[in-house]
Amino acid sequence: MPKSKILAFSGSTRRESFNRQLLAITVTAAREAGADVTHIDLDDFPLPIYDQDLETESGPPENAIKLKELFLAHQGLLLACPEYNSSVTPLWKNAIDWVSRPDKTHPALAAYSDKTAVIMSASPGALGGLRGLVHVRAILANIGVLVLPEQIAVGSAGKAFEDSGNLADPKQHAKARDLGKLLATVLTKLHANP
Repeated sequence: MPKSKILAFSGSTRRESFNRQLLAITVTAAREAGADVTHIDLDDFPLPIYDQDLETESGPPENAIKLKELFLAHQGLLLACPEYNSSVTPLWKNAIDWVSRPDKTHPALAAYSDKTAVIMSASPGALGGLRGLVHVRAILANIGVLVLPEQIAVGSAGKAFEDSGNLADPKQHAKARDLGKLLATVLTKLHANP
């Protein structure tokens, strides 16, 4: 049976990002569950703020094309989504917007068709980025992504991670790992040959 293919990234490019740390836990678990995971950093795909005039005059930026190809090549999304002012980060939203655009080969939103996602967040605040995840879930659902109900929001993130990268709370660490395993398992079932 072919492996499930998952694209994983964080909406933060900060080197010591809590969301990057959280994502690494779920990526490891998804791989251990048999998924083929492509873990990228959005800072490797710098993009201008989405502007339809720019798109019309010059076409989509090369990095937007590369990102869209990655989305098209994967069935699932593991997304760590920091909360900025109770919502999504501009970096995350800008990437989603550029990838959503039509091109000569694909209609608008083609890169999100038949995608299944798991979302998560970590924040120094007590709610762990939970308010931002509400917006992430709504955005993804509106563009056709099936977002699984399970999620994690790690609060007080400055104290939540050990030097090893694990979450200090064993139950929280297990829950983060379970998200990676869950996405791998669901994708295998959804894409199994009849």
